[in-house]
Amino acid sequence: MAGQNVHTFTDASFDQEVLQSDIPVLVDFWAEWCGPCKMMAPTVDAIAADYAGRVKVGKLDVDSNGATAGRYQIRGIPTLLLFKGGKVVEQVVGAVGKTQVQKMLDAHV
Repeated sequence: MAGQNVHTFTDASFDQEVLQSDIPVLVDFWAEWCGPCKMMAPTVDAIAADYAGRVKVGKLDVDSNGATAGRYQIRGIPTLLLFKGGKVVEQVVGAVGKTQVQKMLDAHV
């Protein structure tokens, strides 16, 4: 499902994998039943490949990891949150194009 550069984040791994990361982390909050989330998957995979080594990219299934989704008040999916130094520095809600995601990342890498 996810590309080889895309991590899978969970409630259990989120703090260590995302908040304590030395590099910015892009988290795609998604669900299996979400059509727009599926449309975003190729974009997320491409971004993960393009930014490998500079940005950690991963997905968090909101149905299986409700605690983290609730913690960040995820109301609509897909939602992309960019974390830097353990804090949310950018947020995009809804399916967006690769160019918009690149602009969001380029401001922080």
